[in-house]
Amino acid sequence: MTTPAPRRAQPKVARGHLTVADVCEELGITRSTFYDWRAKRKAPPCLKLPNGDIRIRRAAFENWLNKLEEEAA
Repeated sequence: MTTPAPRRAQPKVARGHLTVADVCEELGITRSTFYDWRAKRKAPPCLKLPNGDIRIRRAAFENWLNKLEEEAA
């Protein structure tokens, strides 16, 4: 009798759009911090889907990070 191999977490696939949870995880921030930044227009540009969910384009997120890096220099 053999024991099945433990399941490994699936690697994240690079997608064109990120969820709020993806962005928060990547930046190490809480969801409330993201929404505070969004209210202050400090968050990356977002898309609001018809169901109300928020998505962030990967390219827009990367550009936003690059601008922050330039401002910090």
